[in-house]
Amino acid sequence: MTALTLSTAGAATLRADALVVGVAKSPQGGKELLLAPGADAVDSAFDGKLADVLATLGATGAEGETTKVPSPAGLKAPVVLAVGLGPAPEKDEQFDPEKLRRAAGNAARALTGVKKAGFALPLTGPDDVQTVAEGALLGAYAFTTYQDRGKDAKGPLGEVALLGAKPRDKSSKAAAERAIALTEEINRARDLINTPPNDLTPEAFAAIATAAGKEHGLKVQVLDEKALTKGGYGGILGVGAGSANPPRLVKISYTSSKAAKHLALIGKGITYDSGGISLKPAGHNETMKCDMSGAAAVFAAVVAAARLGLEVNVTGWLALAENMPSGTATRPGDVLRMYSGKTVEVLNTDAEGRLVLADAITRASEEAPDAIVDVATLTGAMVLALGNRTFGIMANDDAFRAAIHEIAEEVGEASWPMPLPADLRKGMDSSTADIANMGERMGGGLVAGLFLKEFVGEGITWAHLDIAGPAFHEGAPYGYTPKGGTGSSVRTLVRLAERTAAGELG
Repeated sequence: MTALTLSTAGAATLRADALVVGVAKSPQGGKELLLAPGADAVDSAFDGKLADVLATLGATGAEGETTKVPSPAGLKAPVVLAVGLGPAPEKDEQFDPEKLRRAAGNAARALTGVKKAGFALPLTGPDDVQTVAEGALLGAYAFTTYQDRGKDAKGPLGEVALLGAKPRDKSSKAAAERAIALTEEINRARDLINTPPNDLTPEAFAAIATAAGKEHGLKVQVLDEKALTKGGYGGILGVGAGSANPPRLVKISYTSSKAAKHLALIGKGITYDSGGISLKPAGHNETMKCDMSGAAAVFAAVVAAARLGLEVNVTGWLALAENMPSGTATRPGDVLRMYSGKTVEVLNTDAEGRLVLADAITRASEEAPDAIVDVATLTGAMVLALGNRTFGIMANDDAFRAAIHEIAEEVGEASWPMPLPADLRKGMDSSTADIANMGERMGGGLVAGLFLKEFVGEGITWAHLDIAGPAFHEGAPYGYTPKGGTGSSVRTLVRLAERTAAGELG
């Protein structure tokens, strides 16, 4: 993990391998390249001509752009890296936090192999400290566990020194510590998502959660296949029936003596999804190790809540199974009796996530939490609706849905509130069972949400996050988003826990 420090040194005197400054476009749309606040000392070393030098090298200030230039004699760091922030804000306004976060991520990625870099980006207070720290620490992420890289391979940026962050200021120090805890857990989630499914089985995931519980003082309970059978968890067992790796339901609990609220988080944890008997076609199963991204996000959020000492009780439920075809697999047409007692006709075994979540939602409801939020890479339909970078939010309470959307936007995670149209429920009627696991094809992401709603305990506020789009990034890295697992929704869940602790919700 990249180290983070708040430096008392100025940009001119910092002993580092590189200095990072921000550049922006003119807010009026002109071609003038503007230096962002924080670059003054570096500009002075260039005799006030840093912007001209960068412009000569082709810098425009566009988001995602990085430009390196050798340092003059007045700086101890040998290289200056200018990172684009996009259009500068209007007078008396500040840079958008997400732009700062992405710029810091771009800079960290551009400095792979560098031991230490000073970040002289705009910092107007503790919020900016946290934002820039998050971007840099997330941008420096690399998953190399399975690569023999050799002794000459470049590792991620070793240390981020934030300049102008007032290390003796309690609020700035707290912001940095929060960023470290949060990004370490997001990167933990990324590691889990990126781990090959032959190594991350349900049992292995449960063992990792158990170890983390011991490390951070969390209570962990693991239901194995025998306990699941005894308890009547027909959904989880039905999905895992075809695999040699049996399913697990993991309960991981953080409790605070000062808590007035209880938040239950539920994660879909399909450690590999072949589609089961309804087998996925070639080209659609190569990345299905990521189908446990919801469980990874929930796991990371609970640990982060513990590390931050939030005054709210947070219970995570990891519904873990491997969906495989075999002679023992659930077949289309089979009927499962769920933990709730409802029967479900399985029309498509590739609609398995809702089955494991339904059992976990019912179990979580028994504890009467103040709210339940489930997180899942649930439907391709949501990707078709919202694209690869935005997750959908459904809920049985409009105010709660709006609050989660607001929180997601606040922390920089793109999301969109989605409806649960009552007319789509009829498509799941079954002549054999209480409900089918499939309904109308059109609006399939909403149909899945309606299915889950059926299993929420009476009177409990509930929301469903379908992160199928942003959970796994298959393209080139951008901002602080790497190729592979992203850790989508962790920041939203942690901020939700913080606001719940503060009494701002419900």
